Amino acid sequence: MKTVIKRYAVIFFGVVLVAFAVSVFYTPNKIVSGGVSGVATVLYHTLGIAPGVSYAVINFVLVVLALKFLGKMFVINTLLGAGLLSVLVQIFSYIPTLTNDVLLATVFGASLYGIGIGLTLAEGASTGGTDILGRLFQKVFPHIRIGSLLLFTDAVVIFSSLVIFKKFDLALYGIGAMCISSFSINWLIRKLNISKLAFVVTDLGYEIAEKLISNSPRGVTIINATGGYTMSGKNVLICALKESETEKFQKRILSVDSSAFIIFSEASQIVGNGFRVYK
Repeated sequence: MKTVIKRYAVIFFGVVLVAFAVSVFYTPNKIVSGGVSGVATVLYHTLGIAPGVSYAVINFVLVVLALKFLGKMFVINTLLGAGLLSVLVQIFSYIPTLTNDVLLATVFGASLYGIGIGLTLAEGASTGGTDILGRLFQKVFPHIRIGSLLLFTDAVVIFSSLVIFKKFDLALYGIGAMCISSFSINWLIRKLNISKLAFVVTDLGYEIAEKLISNSPRGVTIINATGGYTMSGKNVLICALKESETEKFQKRILSVDSSAFIIFSEASQIVGNGFRVYK
């Protein structure tokens, strides 16, 4: 239950960030960074259609495609994210813009937008729009990062805004926002996947392993080795763990063997029991 609550809390927070970025930074300053937010901005400034309405209609069409190709669970979470986003975009549209400086709006709006999208994608959900298109493309091109796929779909929307608004500087700001948000998505996903790999050289390998296994959910691999200087037998323990677990891990080891030699290295991604790969 705690895991479910945490998951949907993260999705909610991500949607709030996206809605705030779109309503307070993007739309008032005519920044078209791609996606449904870009389409909604164009429709608002050309036809006067409320952004929340644009989000709702476009996402309905895309959710139908997602139901066929991405599965029911993704669609359920997407309906939650997309529906909530449509409502929040409309609510936040009544908040006056925090800045009329297009450059500042681009930087801060894109950063919040990218982090928000990244959080929802990491939890297996979506805010709809080109997030769904990115997931559909990922089915065909699984080796390409989701941020890069979104970059392509967003580029098409930005080009359309150039044709409609006929302002090259706004298109450049849109490209800048697109690059920043794409970088933010990839950065966040990479950050979530980063873990630690610990190597422990000790004379008390089995005692330390018993201590670690009894006090944490992490497994330990023991390798028998020989010290190159002393030529005596040693144990090398290998353990994969989250970055937040390193301090307790170190204390537990030193409580058994105060002379243990510990090496922590960064693992960009770990696949296996106890670890989740974010995409």
